[in-house]
Amino acid sequence: MTVPHQENAPLTDPKTGAGRRILLTGTAGFIGFHLARQLLAEGWRVQGYDGMTDYYDVALKHDRHAILRAHPNFTATEAMLEDQPRFDAVADAFRPEVIVHLAAQAGVRYSLENPRAYLDSNVIGTFSVIEAARRLQVKHLLIASTSSVYGANPKMPFAETDKADTQLTIYAATKKANESMAHAYAHLWNLPVTMFRFFTVYGPWGRPDLALYKFVDAILDDRPIDIYNHGEMYRDFTYIDDLVRGIRLLIDAVPQRPGDGVVPAGDSLSPVAPFRIVNIGNSDKVRLLDFVEAIEACLGKTALRNYLPMQKGDVPATFADATLLHSLTGYRPQTDFRDGIARFVDWYRGYYNK
Repeated sequence: MTVPHQENAPLTDPKTGAGRRILLTGTAGFIGFHLARQLLAEGWRVQGYDGMTDYYDVALKHDRHAILRAHPNFTATEAMLEDQPRFDAVADAFRPEVIVHLAAQAGVRYSLENPRAYLDSNVIGTFSVIEAARRLQVKHLLIASTSSVYGANPKMPFAETDKADTQLTIYAATKKANESMAHAYAHLWNLPVTMFRFFTVYGPWGRPDLALYKFVDAILDDRPIDIYNHGEMYRDFTYIDDLVRGIRLLIDAVPQRPGDGVVPAGDSLSPVAPFRIVNIGNSDKVRLLDFVEAIEACLGKTALRNYLPMQKGDVPATFADATLLHSLTGYRPQTDFRDGIARFVDWYRGYYNK
């Protein structure tokens, strides 16, 4: 495999992060890699932490980390978050002002096969991070959640103030547990916490278990692609650079406990804690078959389609209301899915020499 040159320009003013220290978990992962690269471009000092698990090809993780390690302001520890003494030692030595926690056992479908992995990584591992943030009194703790916490909620688009008590998978349940644990810590210790809920992230350096990666790989190799619910599914596809920009801007949007307990309309800020939940999505409900057709057009090749019924634990649609993100940061994700697919295909062909 070859690692192509990284040509993407920084998304924000490179002066804004000079000298700031951030501990970022999941830096060998898809989202963590892109966020670390952005922060390094701005001048941050980044301490990475990643378990390098074999849920998917570890070579891809090593290649991501190799790019980051070439930067003088990046250091990384490869260890499991469940090893709390190891994580504490790293955090104590680095003394971050901000922690962004992205590391997790991902994948809705894999949670049907190995639910214990989600409890160990997403609950026990996240506890290690939250406890370290409390002890070090960081200025802001940001934690990845997921649109999957909306579960069986039929109301669309999903808003952060919607009730989210009907999770359909263990993966989603562990992420909702993360939100609850973080809120308790925010309330008890006045720890500023922002939870961000992702919506179907895609782009270069993506995970091999994600739909776009699987579809491109299969189509190029003349293998059929599985299309669930006979294609009648909708997703709010969010391009990786848009997601990273949203996270970066939220780092400086530190929630504060409302003094009078009154929360502005539309804000998910807790009335009793410096805690907020924010959607990061493209606010564009795309039909799965339109997504497949865009891939076919980009590749110049027709997919062999294997239509299947809805998979257990899946939902027919996701759709983000990103109004709160815009009100807090002035930013809205806006990459058209066709453009994002083209950028992924360019990366994929270069990385795999196809």
